[in-house]
Amino acid sequence: MRIGRFEAALLLAGPLLFLVTFLVVPLGMLVSASLHVKHGGWTLLQYGRVLGDSYYWGILWATFRISLWVTAISVVFGYSLAYTLVFYLKSRLLRRLIYLAVVTPLFTSNIVRAFGWIVMLGRQGLANEVLLALRIVRQPLELVYSETSIVIGLAYVLLPLMVLTVGSVLQNINASLLEAARDLGARPFVAFCTVTLPLSLPGVVAGSLMVFTLSVSAYVTPSIMSGGRQNVMSMLIFQQYMVNFDFNLGAALAVVLVLSTFVLLGCGLYALDRRARLAA
Repeated sequence: MRIGRFEAALLLAGPLLFLVTFLVVPLGMLVSASLHVKHGGWTLLQYGRVLGDSYYWGILWATFRISLWVTAISVVFGYSLAYTLVFYLKSRLLRRLIYLAVVTPLFTSNIVRAFGWIVMLGRQGLANEVLLALRIVRQPLELVYSETSIVIGLAYVLLPLMVLTVGSVLQNINASLLEAARDLGARPFVAFCTVTLPLSLPGVVAGSLMVFTLSVSAYVTPSIMSGGRQNVMSMLIFQQYMVNFDFNLGAALAVVLVLSTFVLLGCGLYALDRRARLAA
């Protein structure tokens, strides 16, 4: 049964109103604030301050570097876990229990999880005790209050999203395709590379987009795990708004972060799309 234009317009009205109210309007206000000065008037002075200072470029690069590491770690461990759950665990009860264990951290506050990692990564924490017991290191490592601790904390927070996204795609892969590949003489690794991996790429891409964007905009975990020694863009924007009360500069920093993220994601999606067309 086909619906008419009026019914289609009604169905689109709600989502469009939501997007305009909570996305377009706030972004417009953000851009407007970034183009103003305290005493009125339009200017690009704020963007000149941001783009002309290597300090801000360094923080922007650190933010993207951390987010890329978090995304890479989430892809490797998230895909491995999702693949194991879908193809190797035959017990539905055990699979559901593991899925429950994966999503349980999502119901815990980011603050609690961050402080938990600080305890584990401290000089006398569990991580250093294990490394010392296995004689991998001779003295405790400085794992906490560093860029490494931020990556670990964010990867732990966002890993469930990758597992759920990739797992939902893997579950929809027709098992007969894998059986056909094996019947034609393909070894398990070859069948994975030629059948499973290409079919699961949409889930990997979707999960990577979510993990990367959430890592770029994360504030609570980096602010706690860094201990004030490592700055990221979200923390810098917060400082401009809540400490320095420089709303115009804070808005400019936010706009630069959003545009840079969109450009980076657009280039990545374009490269993937072009590679897929060439492969086809």
